[in-house]
Amino acid sequence: MNLFSENCCPTCNSENVHFHTRYFTKSGEQRTIYHCQDCYDYFSETKNTPLAGLRIPVSKMIEVIDALNDGMGINAAVRTFKVAKNTIYTWLERLADLKEVLLLYALCHQFLSQLVEGDELYTKVKENKAPDQSAGWTIVLMERASRFIWEMKCGQRNRSLFQAAIQTLRQVIEHSQDLTLVTDGERRYGNLLFEICRQALRTGQVGRPRQTLPKGVKVRLKNKGSQAKGPKRPKYQAPQPEHPDTAQDLADQDIHANHLEGFNAGMRRKLACYRRRTNTYAKQEETLQTRLDVHWVLHNFVRPHFTTRLVPGVALGILEKGLSMFELFKVRYA
Repeated sequence: MNLFSENCCPTCNSENVHFHTRYFTKSGEQRTIYHCQDCYDYFSETKNTPLAGLRIPVSKMIEVIDALNDGMGINAAVRTFKVAKNTIYTWLERLADLKEVLLLYALCHQFLSQLVEGDELYTKVKENKAPDQSAGWTIVLMERASRFIWEMKCGQRNRSLFQAAIQTLRQVIEHSQDLTLVTDGERRYGNLLFEICRQALRTGQVGRPRQTLPKGVKVRLKNKGSQAKGPKRPKYQAPQPEHPDTAQDLADQDIHANHLEGFNAGMRRKLACYRRRTNTYAKQEETLQTRLDVHWVLHNFVRPHFTTRLVPGVALGILEKGLSMFELFKVRYA
């Protein structure tokens, strides 16, 4: 799968294309028109990319998006860069649409071993509601060694939200030989993963086969806080049965989500919709998810992480080098 296919016809996917002409946008940028020799279609190098049909200079778009992902709010960006609010929303939506393409690109690779941390982040949406009714809960699944984020999903803290995140993790499991999921006390990660991925362990003995997690998959949780009723739970626990051939090589001191909790703390500095300054943090759930998708793209493929000094996609082995913002705007949706 090639991320940059500007010389490939978007209609028939043919690489038999020839240069036709060049044109200049209103901002003075030069772009190329190609001619497909198979379907005889003419197309611009920006077709099916976030830049399609936009006349504003790419440099200005990059400045605005960088500012938004460094803590500036939407209204502040409007006043500072003299750009309409709906224009900024359009840029964010186009960039957020790249998440599906880049996630598919990441899942084209095979991984030997992954240690994934799961945790939740909370903000308020639209109005001040009780936490169990707010749509501002955000589930984050992050690979510990590379800091690559597999999922960032917001919504009410219910079964459907956890299930959507686990469905992404299920795709990661299909491309990993050894995957470990660790959480801080939240049991729904392991329970839903077991419900979606469980397999029958057939030993040839009489009786119903035992249900376990797939080979190479293990779940660990660290129970935090006090328990009011019932028998006391162990501090470190495997909530679901695992395959007997799965390697048990995870020490108790490694069962935590400290790296992800640090990331969540940083999110309150980087995204204004998570900052505790007003009673209403985010206006709409859809807009909040768009901001999260843009942050997902920039975090995984553009910005080096301050601990590893590498772009997470490079540290995970997906890319040879991180993408620049100019390259990101040239990625095609299909």
